[in-house]
Amino acid sequence: MTATTGPRRVLLAAPRGYCAGVDRAVIAVEKALEQYGSPIYVRHEIVHNKYVVQTLERKGAIFVEQTDEVPEGAIVMFSAHGVAPTVHEEAARGKLATIDATCPLVTKVHKEAIRYAEEDFDILLIGHEGHEEVIGTSGEAPDHITLVDGPADVDKVEVRDPDKVVWLSQTTLSVDETMETVDALKTKFPGLVSPPSDDICYATQNRQLAVKQMGADSELVIVVGSRNSSNSVRLVEVAKLAGAQDAHLVDFASEIDEAWLEGVTTVGVTSGASVPDVLVEEVLEYLAQRGYADVEIVKAAEESITFSLPKELRRDLRAEAAALVEGASAEK
Repeated sequence: MTATTGPRRVLLAAPRGYCAGVDRAVIAVEKALEQYGSPIYVRHEIVHNKYVVQTLERKGAIFVEQTDEVPEGAIVMFSAHGVAPTVHEEAARGKLATIDATCPLVTKVHKEAIRYAEEDFDILLIGHEGHEEVIGTSGEAPDHITLVDGPADVDKVEVRDPDKVVWLSQTTLSVDETMETVDALKTKFPGLVSPPSDDICYATQNRQLAVKQMGADSELVIVVGSRNSSNSVRLVEVAKLAGAQDAHLVDFASEIDEAWLEGVTTVGVTSGASVPDVLVEEVLEYLAQRGYADVEIVKAAEESITFSLPKELRRDLRAEAAALVEGASAEK
């Protein structure tokens, strides 16, 4: 390993890790397991983090990809990313009791989609094809929504009335990337309407802002997060755009390649919005063991937002699920 000259340090981003929506969703699974016992089925990963999913599985959560994988009369929870109305219908047909752990900020976008569809707008949804959040939002108004996956998609977008078109976005995108797409859409559709408030969530923006502040001073940025986490992947991109010479995404400290540290004096560390702080602590310990014990906090914002737990946790869902099954049997 090439010798590193000068004092070694870590720039630790703040805020980082769990946002209010993720915290709510993870606690919701834990509370459901405490109140109703296992198994609690969860449709898709509750949040996009390998460690969190594995931890909840050990406690009795069962993650499934489709609603029809859940046995009749069971409890199923919908993930923080949100689901389309058709999924709620599937759950009803399957005689399932449901807990909706959709992040309230995602729910806000769903409501915007419904409202603009009712007003007969063409809705241009900026987001990544196949992402659970995009699938859920699109399902609220499939006849009115067109997905725009970045600026390169803008040329092929067609609308019925260029004076009645609005843009919405996936909440976990890069702010800069989203606004680049919006600018391109406004050039093509000067009458494009913006949503009443920014769709990109406060946590995504704050974490990107912290990375921008430390990126130029970091030769290497390590982002803790899973590869299917959109906001974590974006943090790697933001770090490089901010001036970091190198940036990598890791789930665990064990995935760090020691070669990345060759000649590096300053390492930036942050984590995606679905990452528990224990994983960041392991990265800091890994770096400290290699001479990077000096840790400086780079603070971009204060976060005090919290969300109440899903209201369904205040009910006896096991009894409700049993009643659904009994009612179906009585009808036969």
